[in-house]
This record gives sequence, structure tokens and C-alpha cells, in this order.
Amino acid sequence: MSRLIEHHSHKAARILDSARELVADHGVRKVTVSEIAAAAGVGKGTVYLYWPTKEDLILGLFARELLAFLEAVIARITADPAAVLPRHLAPLLIRTGLSSPLARRLATKDADLVRLLTEQTGDRDLFDRTRPSAMCQAVMPVLRRHGLLRQDRPLADQSYAMHALLTGFGTAMSVPDSAPPSAGDPADVLADAVALLLEPAIVPAGQAVTAAADDTAAAFRETRNAVLDIIDRTQTADDAPGRR
Repeated sequence: MSRLIEHHSHKAARILDSARELVADHGVRKVTVSEIAAAAGVGKGTVYLYWPTKEDLILGLFARELLAFLEAVIARITADPAAVLPRHLAPLLIRTGLSSPLARRLATKDADLVRLLTEQTGDRDLFDRTRPSAMCQAVMPVLRRHGLLRQDRPLADQSYAMHALLTGFGTAMSVPDSAPPSAGDPADVLADAVALLLEPAIVPAGQAVTAAADDTAAAFRETRNAVLDIIDRTQTADDAPGRR
């Protein structure tokens, strides 16, 4: 059975949809539970049936955004192991992340949202694990071990470079006015930069790529499980009658 309460309650699903839209448009501080309830067509008390506090709702909402991001990346790598090649993986991470309205909020440095996500140690650890630097630390050794990275530079330097590229392109692509115009698709520019800087001259055989994809997906699944634990903690148990 799904651990997501919205899969068992239409009301909870509407509340989450409304909260996502309002937070994306106005930020965390300005949105109230009353506004979320009104937008979802439910009473304010109904919101508290599913989430004990506004903070739980917003944290649970962001965790769901992370969950969708991780599942999309895992699904892509699983379906097409070549997606794990650095030139493909970097644009995949950026494009998938920026498809989330709340990810765009984070990219614009919403201080209230960042503060909420890092208030408790466990939440801060989760947030830290989804930063580009943490993903590089988790994934780059896997790519190096399977021969998908050049061997003539230290792994630490390669991880630093990938982090800088993800951070810089993520900002530029989320706030286009902050960067000079590109002659082509910025994701293609990112792919070229990663390939030139990090990939070996000869692409490894398919077996190595598949093995790297399997190990990379496993690393993302570990983070996915941590995200599910956050979701469980923020929502109330879905065992009360009449809550659909």
C-alpha cells in the first residue's frame, strides 16, 4: 500500500495541490492554512486532520517534490542506462529538478523555505543529501569506478567541477535573465561542457555503463527511502474513517 496519504484521500490530494501552487506563487511565509483550505475547497480543520501543523504540510510537500524528482531520475536511468553517462546525467538532474515549482523557489533562495527545510537535524540532513555537492559525492565515485570519468584528474577535482556546473547551470536555467543568452539549448551546452571536462576519450563498453547505472540508481534509492521517512513523519496516519 502507498505511504502517501493523498493516494487514499481525494481531500488530501487537493490540499497538496493547492499548497504547491500557493507556495510556488507567494512563498512560505505569506501562505496561510486558511488560504490553502479555501483553495482546496475544504475547511481549515480538515487540513489539520492530515498534517498537524502548517510546517508539517510544507515540509511534507517539499519531500514529495524530492520524491518525484528521485523517482523520475531512477526511472530514466533504469530504462536507459546510457542516461548515467555524465553528459546525459547532468542535464537530466537539472531539467528534472527545475520541473518542480518548489525547486524553482529554492533556486531563487526562498529564505523561509530553506529555513523550514533545515530546522531539524534530520530534515537538514535530508536537504543536504539532495544538494548538488552531496549528489556528486555519492555518484561521482560510482562513475569513476566504472570508467565513465577520466582517470587523469583527481576524483575530488572532478566532483568539484560537476558541483560547480550543476550549481551554475541550475541557477542560469532557473533564472534565465541572470545569464547571457545562449545560441542553443542551455542543456546541450551543459552536456558539451561535462563531456569535454570529465569524460574519457573512449566511452566504456555497454556492460560497464549498465553496471554504473545500476549502482547510481541504488544510490538514489537510498535517498528516496530517507524522503519517504520524512513524509511518514509529517503526515498523520491514514486510518480515520470519512476522510476521503
